[in-house]
Amino acid sequence: MIIAATLLSGAAERLRLPQVVLFLAMGLALGPHGLGLIDLGLGAPVFQAIATLGLVLVLFTDAVSVDPDELRTHRRLALLLLGPGALATAAVVGLTGWALLGLAPASAAILGAALASTDPVLLRGLLKRSDVPRAARHALGIESGLNDLVLLPVVLVGIAILTPRWAAGEESAWVPRALELFVLGPGAGALVGAAGVRMLVVVRRRLGMRRDYESLYAIGLALVAYAAAEALGGSGFLAAAAAGITIAITDAELCDCFLDFGQAAAEVFLLFTFVALGSSLIWTGLEVVTWRTLAFAAVALGARSAVLAVALVPLHLDRPSRQLIVWSGPRGLSTLLLVLLPVFAGTPGGAQLFAVAACVVLLSVILHGGAMALLPGAAGEAGPPASAHRSAERITIAELRALLAGPDPVRVVDVRTERTYRRSPTQAAGAIRLPPEAPAERAAELALPRNDWLVAYCT
Repeated sequence: MIIAATLLSGAAERLRLPQVVLFLAMGLALGPHGLGLIDLGLGAPVFQAIATLGLVLVLFTDAVSVDPDELRTHRRLALLLLGPGALATAAVVGLTGWALLGLAPASAAILGAALASTDPVLLRGLLKRSDVPRAARHALGIESGLNDLVLLPVVLVGIAILTPRWAAGEESAWVPRALELFVLGPGAGALVGAAGVRMLVVVRRRLGMRRDYESLYAIGLALVAYAAAEALGGSGFLAAAAAGITIAITDAELCDCFLDFGQAAAEVFLLFTFVALGSSLIWTGLEVVTWRTLAFAAVALGARSAVLAVALVPLHLDRPSRQLIVWSGPRGLSTLLLVLLPVFAGTPGGAQLFAVAACVVLLSVILHGGAMALLPGAAGEAGPPASAHRSAERITIAELRALLAGPDPVRVVDVRTERTYRRSPTQAAGAIRLPPEAPAERAAELALPRNDWLVAYCT
């Protein structure tokens, strides 16, 4: 599956198809309706382990990649997206589920929170496009990366309310359970994150550390945070998120590999999860199609757009950015991972919630995925032409000095990530700052001559 997904990823990007479509097609081909190699039920231990690890790593890597400076710069936008954008959408969808589908209030709240989550996997191809306005890219990146941290507590509270102890009227159990969820879990995660970064800095300074093992260290911290919270009776998922946030707000110098390997591992588990879902589970959403379900799906897919169309008015964003932010709210794997939590917890009615969420996700893949493919832009823009790479090579400092002393114009460009650039005391003398997220746009702003030699500095 990894090999096939990798080989087909370039073709999918050139056709501007979401990777999710590729994963679902792989699952369908391998499932009982295809080759019959995969047939996992909701209660299968292997599926539960894959989905749990995927959600832990997604929550951790999303949190640890948060840039506190960027959040402060765009704090009004972040508050609107994570407040009204996520919570108001969850409330509207939950109330609709209660009214149309006859769900219990706690079950409706779980479904509303899960369906308010926008999917970073479906948005990834869109956010990489050069024609996406910068304001829209910032907004959608913040929302898809952080809204799960806002919505996850709603899901966990809903699961706690539906547990047998609460249903039997043992309200006295609520206080200790709330402490376990919202104090022990995040507290354990924050402690693991702070202690882990401190140990990393001390050991790296005194003994040194191999970079490949430093990349593994990120996954270790995520898993330890999850395990520590679960051992204390708290939520391992909140702990993983808390550990990531704690690391993000520290001033420790972290190499890019610290995050890159964790994101790659999360991507692998997300691939496995979506292929497993595509084999048979997600298609259970077609079994619950009724006029009520379709009416609910229409509200679920439109509520976020309606909420944000009003909430974003005070920001005075340019029209293209506002339209793209309001429209781009795909539901995908993050929704399914959240709605799987009550299934794994044995919550009554969990399978019904999953089937309804799967129906909405399938419609979202068609609606949002198809619309992304039809957005105007140059076909095949996902990758540069082969000729763009013919002069790319690594050179030494001595060779750079020889180039600078020669007759041809040479420009040194600093292409480090913003996190590394901001925290590093080392700068390349005379270098032009060219952030790797949007190098072409920045080069155009600086009016860099097209025929000069460019020497990229990166550590």
